[in-house]
Amino acid sequence: MEKKITVIKGDGIGPEIVTEAQKVLDKVAEKFGHKFVYTDILMGGCSIDKYGVPLTDEAVEVAKNSDAVLLGSIGGNTSTSPWYKLAPNLRPEAGLLKIRKELGLFANLRPANLYPELREACPLKDEIIGDGFDMMIMRELTGGLYFGARKTENVDGVETAVDTLTYNENEIRRIAIRGFDIAMKRRKKVTSVDKANVLDSSRLWRKVVNEVAKDYPEVELEHMLVDNCAMQLVRDPKQFDVILTENMFGDILSDEAAMISGSLGMLASASLNDTKFGMYEPSHGSAPDIAGQDKANPIATILSASMLLRFSFDMDKEADAVDNAVKKVLEAGYRTGDIMSEGMKLVGCKEMGSLVADMI
Repeated sequence: MEKKITVIKGDGIGPEIVTEAQKVLDKVAEKFGHKFVYTDILMGGCSIDKYGVPLTDEAVEVAKNSDAVLLGSIGGNTSTSPWYKLAPNLRPEAGLLKIRKELGLFANLRPANLYPELREACPLKDEIIGDGFDMMIMRELTGGLYFGARKTENVDGVETAVDTLTYNENEIRRIAIRGFDIAMKRRKKVTSVDKANVLDSSRLWRKVVNEVAKDYPEVELEHMLVDNCAMQLVRDPKQFDVILTENMFGDILSDEAAMISGSLGMLASASLNDTKFGMYEPSHGSAPDIAGQDKANPIATILSASMLLRFSFDMDKEADAVDNAVKKVLEAGYRTGDIMSEGMKLVGCKEMGSLVADMI
């Protein structure tokens, strides 16, 4: 089978980690008789440097004409990079918001589980970890505060900023349906996270989620306020199966879940539209402080490539092979610096990618 993959290596460690993910995908293609055709486009700071904008319309068209997108990371040091002296709509992250909107990527899936081999990297106590945890965070990705109207103006001599949080029932319903569908394939529990005691948008969110839940009688639904959810993630993460939430809450909670999973370097993600098309990326940032030093952990990007195989290409056996290869490498004691512990074998980004590829 031949598939077209748009590749966005991006900034910082992006080119390093994506190269290793492609190494793994190439091994999958070789073993299972597929052909993956890659087309590179620029997004983020590298696009600003070349074109003056974080994402060109031409790059978006390339992505639209592919079967899936593999993304590394974008952006730089917000304190020192000249990219962050530009207007907000010209900064690297504006490219990410644009491509999500242009491709209709409304559903963000972020699995967070604790590998037994990485228990020592988890900051939680053993009695909290127990037998480990395995959750999926479903984050609405194209609505809410990040996409609402915004302005900064002088009001009666006082500089004032306004950001608008807007959701309509259709936006909420489509992500809720995705969340319940995923729960049906897992442990059949959905925790819908909102701030319904304060926000009108959250009260609408809760109303629509309750309506969707009626079509899934086998799925247990609970509602949880976002501040309580943040506490529960570190008090008892085992209680969660699918966490369903809006854009900003999901942004924050998924990073918290990544931390208790041992490292952001382990957390993959998928952003899907209403077809099988998706964009796949690690949940961590561009880590400019270690870029080019062969220190980055490519596993999150490799696991994102596994999600690409599973969700966009329906290649479940191939995705299983990648997931199992990662597990075998960890069982063998190989670690990058971010997940290193006493007695393990320290390797760099390139070697970690090669080790996973060799295990397929």
